[in-house]
Amino acid sequence: DEEFNELCFEFGLELDEITSEKDIISKEKGEDRAKGASDTVLYKIDVPANRYDLLCLEGLVRGLQVFKERINLPRYEKIIPAEGEGQKLIITEKTVQVRPHAVAAVLRDITFTKERYDSFIDLQEKLHQNICRRRALVAIGTHDLDTISGPFTYTAKAPLEIKFKPLNQSQEYTASQIMDLYRTDSHLRHYLHLIENKPLYPVIYDSNGVVLSMPPIINGDHTKISINTKNVLIECTGTDITKAKIVLDIIVTMFSEYCEKPFTVEAVEVVYPNGKTHIYPELAYRKEKVKPELINKKIGISETPSSLAKLLTRMCLKSHVIGNGNNIEIEIPPTRADIIHACDIVEDAAIAYGYNNIQMAIPKTYTIANQLPLNKLTELLRLDLAAAGFTEALTFALCSQEDVADKLGMDISATKAVRIANPKTAEFQVARTTLLPGLLKTIAANRKMPLPLKLFEISDIVVKDPNTDVGARNYRHFCAVYYNKSPGFEIIHGLLDRVMQLLEVPPNEENGYTIKAAEGSAFFPGRCAEVFAKGQSIGKLGVLHPDVITKFELTMPCSALEINIEPFV
Repeated sequence: DEEFNELCFEFGLELDEITSEKDIISKEKGEDRAKGASDTVLYKIDVPANRYDLLCLEGLVRGLQVFKERINLPRYEKIIPAEGEGQKLIITEKTVQVRPHAVAAVLRDITFTKERYDSFIDLQEKLHQNICRRRALVAIGTHDLDTISGPFTYTAKAPLEIKFKPLNQSQEYTASQIMDLYRTDSHLRHYLHLIENKPLYPVIYDSNGVVLSMPPIINGDHTKISINTKNVLIECTGTDITKAKIVLDIIVTMFSEYCEKPFTVEAVEVVYPNGKTHIYPELAYRKEKVKPELINKKIGISETPSSLAKLLTRMCLKSHVIGNGNNIEIEIPPTRADIIHACDIVEDAAIAYGYNNIQMAIPKTYTIANQLPLNKLTELLRLDLAAAGFTEALTFALCSQEDVADKLGMDISATKAVRIANPKTAEFQVARTTLLPGLLKTIAANRKMPLPLKLFEISDIVVKDPNTDVGARNYRHFCAVYYNKSPGFEIIHGLLDRVMQLLEVPPNEENGYTIKAAEGSAFFPGRCAEVFAKGQSIGKLGVLHPDVITKFELTMPCSALEINIEPFV
């Protein structure tokens, strides 16, 4: 495990954790649910989002083997069948309105095992989520070629005219019924919106009218692949032709190693509505030239051109020195769609060299850093508040709508809270507009601790502000709470006086601070005061209302202070 972790790090990946199915289920759903789950050790590896070639075991192992110089990078080859023998995919002009692009390829004489088959399905799912943008840009379909006969037609029809048996279903449905059927499916319902409101739905037929798939929703059951499948037709339909080509290239390069002739792919001819034809997959190799001194300069190393070429070859970028060592010629394989610019090549050279092996150097530019004044003030205050006997808490910047509104007796619209469009949990719906709920939740979680509880926090809050470029503004707030058998208003009031003393703000109206009786929805009537300083209201202090205390599941009285410290910077 240690060695593998080290290897991943050297290769620019991160071994996130070593776990098992049992561990994962017990963490998410509790130990009772995890009974009977597998104990097999699983490695969870973080792969950079641009490295589509590492998203399956085949690609990852191949990449690491080349990196360790145990194997040479395979050469991927497309085989163009003799005239009239190859497969054809004909695109009709009806698809233009829905999903205009389609590409295809065939893996001949492939041998699947359970592991390989699972990996094959898994890679498609990962690509769907990643480069395919949840199937919006590209959708992948894989079919058993021996169950169908070409040429294939990619067209679009009215939902009621499409009828077939979807994958793993027992009867035929029309396209409209399929949409209704999957509306409750936890996996497929997320893709329905992609074509739901279109007048025509995309569909692929073979020469006998058998439906291969209705992208991007579901394949037909007739062509489903299994462990025993020998010939696989892969089609990718989409709205982005570049992404579709990349996805097809990745799938065929990853799994062509299991074909009878390893690393060969049978090409498919795609016929466009205008009559033009194109052979896919492209499997394009291209050459780039980069000067060795550029690589050395950007990374901060001084390697010879030949050793740089060797480093790049270890990263699946076959390289050699040309022109008396003035240039390195790099061949970019079809698996590396992420190499767009010379910088990408330099980055790979740096990974192969080893980030830890690069000598640290003092930058040539000379600058003196300075702490942000607001942060400096925050740091100084934190020290003195701790000295005053208060304990610092750090709470989440996001909270639920109830926390900042209902529980404090306010309406959500009055809080000017910034809402999150698609919150993952009910606890994180809005950015906090006040620090008070976080501290009260902290007390609720620490009720077993001996009284009194004295907590404070100095952090940012966020409110909507139409006058800023981003529509919201941060304010640095200071909040303190005192929780005991008696409200302890005098303790919070004393803390305010101490903070003002530290800030050298005298207690008078002209150029100091004053407090005036006020009302606040979260405070007890008649026990609340507003704090004025620098000619403006900076916050409130007081005894919390019993309703607020019970809503946060507390049982004792509590007094609180919250002020904005930015005017004092």
